[in-house]
Amino acid sequence: MKKSFFLLAVLVILAPVPAWAHFGMLIPSVPTVMDSKDSTVTMDAKFWHPFENNGMDLVKPKSFQVYQGDQAADLLPSLKETKLGDHTTWRLSYKIERPGLYKFVMEPEPYWEPAEDCFIVHYTKVYVDAFGDDDGWNEPTPGLKTEIVPLIKPGGLYAGNTFVGRVLLDGQSAKNSEVEIEWYPGPGKAGQAPYESMVPQTVMTDEQGLFFYTPPTEGWWGFAGLNTADYKLPQEGQQKDVELGAVLWLYFHKFRDATAGSAE
Repeated sequence: MKKSFFLLAVLVILAPVPAWAHFGMLIPSVPTVMDSKDSTVTMDAKFWHPFENNGMDLVKPKSFQVYQGDQAADLLPSLKETKLGDHTTWRLSYKIERPGLYKFVMEPEPYWEPAEDCFIVHYTKVYVDAFGDDDGWNEPTPGLKTEIVPLIKPGGLYAGNTFVGRVLLDGQSAKNSEVEIEWYPGPGKAGQAPYESMVPQTVMTDEQGLFFYTPPTEGWWGFAGLNTADYKLPQEGQQKDVELGAVLWLYFHKFRDATAGSAE
C-alpha cells in the first residue's frame, strides 16, 4: 500500500503541467466597420488563456488609447468593469464617426505570475478599419514600448494567408524573440488540440525581427512577441524579471466560394 501511494505521488509530481500562455486580449464586436449600424464598436478587454477560454483578473489598465495616425485619445475613463465567470474584465463602447484606421492599445498594470517567477506586462493592440479607409496599417505606434507591426494588411486577411509581422522593442527590431500564437474560439467555447504541447503555437523572429505564421482556420488569432524588460520590479523583497509582451489581435476571414456573375 505504501509503495503504491509513493508511486502515485511520483506520477502526480512528474505529470506535465499545461503550459497555458497568457495573453492580453482586445476583441472588438466587428473587425471592420462598413455600415453605420456597426459604427458603435463594443470591445472586451481581458487577461486570458484564449485557446482554453479561461483566465485571470484584469485590474484596471494603466492606459487605454485609440490612435488615428499619430493622434491618440484617452479611453481609460470610458472603460466599464465587467465579470466573466469569477474574473474581472473590462468593456468599452466606442462610436466611430468617420472613415479611418482605428488602433486600440491597452497597457496593463504589471501582473505577478508565481509559476513563472516574473511579472507580465502585455502591450495589447487591435485594429478596426472603417468605411474603406485603412491608411497607416503598417506604421509603428509612437512611444509604445513594444509592439507587432504588420507587414500584411490586417483588415484583409483570409484563413490560409501567411501573416508577416515585425516585433519591435523600444523602436528596434527584436531579433530571435519568441512569438506565441493562439486562436480564440469565441464566447463560451474552448479549442481542442491533439496535445498540450500544441498550445500555444510558437515561432521565432529572424535577424530583422520578422516572423511568419499561417492560421489554419478563421476567427480571432492572438500573436504575442515576448522579451525580457531591461528593468526589474520588486516582489516580496526581491527584484524580479518582467516579461514584455507585444500582443496583436487579428481577424482571419473564411474564404467564400464564387457566386454566379455576368459572363465576359
